[in-house]
Amino acid sequence: MVNAAGKFGPYTGWDTRVLAGRGPTGAELVRSRIALRVRLGSVSPGDRLPDAGVLGEELGISEITVRRALEAMCQDGLLDRRRGRAGGTFVASDWDAVVAVLHDAEEAAALDAFHLLLECGLVAHAAGELTGERPGDRPDGPSDESPQGPLDGLRALVEEMDLTDDPAQLLELETRFHLDLAQALGGAGIREFAADLLGRQCLLGPAPDPALVRARNRCHADLLDELARGAMDPAVRAVKAHRHAEPR
Repeated sequence: MVNAAGKFGPYTGWDTRVLAGRGPTGAELVRSRIALRVRLGSVSPGDRLPDAGVLGEELGISEITVRRALEAMCQDGLLDRRRGRAGGTFVASDWDAVVAVLHDAEEAAALDAFHLLLECGLVAHAAGELTGERPGDRPDGPSDESPQGPLDGLRALVEEMDLTDDPAQLLELETRFHLDLAQALGGAGIREFAADLLGRQCLLGPAPDPALVRARNRCHADLLDELARGAMDPAVRAVKAHRHAEPR
């Protein structure tokens, strides 16, 4: 019998608040998704957020819950409420400075550990079931009519990360990589779960240095190669190497 704890890492010592058995409250969901939108660049400091009813419909929670969550974020300094014809709720102009005050190293480490377990489990579950040939690997060469495999979009993100020198874009692309990886390996529901997890990580821990993101991107490339080969153990090792990557 395979020792799953040994393969994927220890299960002890994690904050149970990050585990799937206790899902996020509506307020936590609003906070994490707004933080994720900032990281992905869909909203920036100073931008107006959609109305509470629109956010509630997108997240599947009540408008009153969204309003209360937004008010709490205003009290924390993450958002600004403006009245009048051009009013609404805006991402605070000093978002990054406020988030830095909210960092919680212990909970951030717990989230990171759980994220590692999630991706190792997804890799083990999906290994051998994905297609992801590189166009040059096909005997007949590239073809515009060839269907795109689930790994092709992930490879495009890896290549784009290698080409950019913009720190903000590096963070955005890395976050998109992990969201799309969750989609490719686990489907839309797992992507939503990963979105909440990544949003909470954006709030609780500092953004990684660009050199570290580049080092992690080498692990991304290794992971995709191993998934394309259907090699579960090396793929899991690539996920674990991502967590311990160091800049060159």
